[in-house]
Amino acid sequence: MQESNNILLFDGVCNLCNSTVKFVIRQDKNALIKFASLQSSFGQKILLEHQLSNSRFDSFIYVKKDGILLKSTAALNLMKDIGGVWTLLYAFIIIPRFIRDFVYDMIAKNRYRWFGKQQTCMIPSAEIKARFLE
Repeated sequence: MQESNNILLFDGVCNLCNSTVKFVIRQDKNALIKFASLQSSFGQKILLEHQLSNSRFDSFIYVKKDGILLKSTAALNLMKDIGGVWTLLYAFIIIPRFIRDFVYDMIAKNRYRWFGKQQTCMIPSAEIKARFLE
């Protein structure tokens, strides 16, 4: 089985983010992508290492062996890495990042209002717990 250092850091209380994690789990047939919430000690460590805010969780972060990716670039690379038909979405990378990130920021800004928020971080089920770093 292939090994991967790819880690998706997500806002653990955001319903949209939790739905994204569940989607990736279903689509990532080789289980190459690992997960951690931004609120976890692992997530906080990554944020501090890269001098990112450790209290504003307005972007998920995609950690790859050659660095971290944010916002729309992270989302498009994630789609490419989970494979299948989702790889086609990577074609949107040709759109200038400031335009892609504008759309991303609008969704991020309204995500709690549109999709809701949980009081606590998602607790993974026993069968997928190994994919979570904390």
